[in-house]
Amino acid sequence: MILSRRTLIKTTLALTILPQVGSAETPREITWDDLIPPGVPYSEIIAEGELDEQNDYWQPIFDENATKLNTALNNAHIKMPGFIIPIDISAEGVTSFVLVPYVGACIHVPPPPPNQLVFVSTKVPWPSERLWEAVWVTGTMQNQLQSTEVADTGYSLEADEIEVYIW
Repeated sequence: MILSRRTLIKTTLALTILPQVGSAETPREITWDDLIPPGVPYSEIIAEGELDEQNDYWQPIFDENATKLNTALNNAHIKMPGFIIPIDISAEGVTSFVLVPYVGACIHVPPPPPNQLVFVSTKVPWPSERLWEAVWVTGTMQNQLQSTEVADTGYSLEADEIEVYIW
């Protein structure tokens, strides 16, 4: 059997590309507990706090454990559930937000510690009318302490996909 030069090139390209397509990385599904580094108990990331009686507000005092991050998640391709607290919102939807572990975090109650908050950015806006739904967010996570107008976050995530979380 004699192969033409064109057939040989096409076959070589196909064999080069196919293994890459077939081995698309499956995201690691994580929970909020995974954001806390191994060996740091959740009970130790929030120290004592103070009650602001005038404003009827509990102000937690975070210790150094609140900013300790799980280094195994840096540059990891992950999928995690949570709720959206919008940062950048337009007519098309939300393009950046803080992913929080429970409804109302950062709005009605003091924010969770930084290692329990994820700053998410996305190229595909999430619809504004779906802000109160639990979501799955898939993408690449970075260990990145930063301040937002809502709270200090410990992680950032470039979202490849956002979908409704089905219970």
